[in-house]
Order: sequence, then C-alpha cells, then structure tokens
Amino acid sequence: MQDLIRKQLAQSIETMTKVLNDEAIHTAVVEAGRITAEAMKSGKKLMVCGNGGSAADSQHLVAEFVSRLTIDRPALRAVALTTDSSILTAIGNDYSYDNVFERQVEALGLEGDVLLAISTSGNSKNCVKALKLAKKLGIHTVAYTGNKGGTMAELADINVIIPSDVTMNIQESHLALEHIYCMVVERYYFGADFGKKPQQLAE
Repeated sequence: MQDLIRKQLAQSIETMTKVLNDEAIHTAVVEAGRITAEAMKSGKKLMVCGNGGSAADSQHLVAEFVSRLTIDRPALRAVALTTDSSILTAIGNDYSYDNVFERQVEALGLEGDVLLAISTSGNSKNCVKALKLAKKLGIHTVAYTGNKGGTMAELADINVIIPSDVTMNIQESHLALEHIYCMVVERYYFGADFGKKPQQLAE
C-alpha cells in the first residue's frame, strides 16, 4: 500500500511539474482572470459548469468568489450552474442531460458575461453545448480541460489544458489553477497590491 501511495503522489507531482513549467497555461490563466475581472467591473458575472468532480470544482470555485479565498473583500458575482436540482432534473427530464448547462446559459447569460466550462476529457456534451451558445450570445468563454483539450478547445476563447490523460491528475491541477485564477481576478479587480500586508507594501 505504501508503494501505491508513493506511485500516485509521484504521478501527481509529475503532472503538476509539467503545469509549473508550461508558460502557455500560465498565460491562459492570467488572461482568463483579466477578462473575468473586467466583466465583473462592468456588472457582469462568471458562470461555471462541469460534471462529477468538475461539478464539485464549479461549486468550490464559485464559493471562493462569493465568500472569499484568503483575504476579506467584497463578494464577486459568480454562479455555479451545477447546484439547482430542480432546474437540472427538469431540463434533464424535459429535454436531455446534454442541455442542462446550455439552457441555464440561455436563461441567465448576458453579453459580456464569462462562462468557465470544466471537463477533464474536454468532450462533455453539456459543456460543449453551453460553450457554443455562449459564443452566440457574446459571452466570453474559458475551458479548463485535459486530454489535449478535446472538442472544447475548438470552442473556448481561452484554454487551460492540463498535459495529462489521467482524470485524477487533471482534476488536481484544475483545482490548483482555479484557486490561482480567483487570485488573479482579485488582483485585477482590486489592484496589484490587493492582499498584501502593510509591511509587504513597504518592501
């Protein structure tokens, strides 16, 4: 069992090391943060969607925006499209599970909003449909994926593609980069010195 633990941790670290050294990923996260902050400053919002573990990530990330990440600050406008069981089951029953996020984007999305779709495969049909509609509505689109980006990479304005095809390792990297994305949004929204202690400002 100890060998299993070491093997899995080593595999996780290997993926995270690739992410650490991938400038394209860093650039994409910064650009996504900048666009999201600008949208929020204009009164727009962030919408987030995903399935399974990526649904949990959607809710986790939105909680960081609406509550806080590390520093007290005003709430930031964000909504997870994964949380309302009545909406999800109604759309799934009346239409198809493939439409559960697309229909919510139609109802809630406004031009200038941001949609972040999370999928380890990059091929989740409901995320693909949501991205397609978002682009038609003039909504900025961001995709967090793995597996070389899948279909979603062709649709999103900004792609954060984890260099792995192992679901758990993609999810681990997604979560780290989702936290960083929130931090980037905070810096762009509140200013470069946001979150720094007084003694840090003097250095």
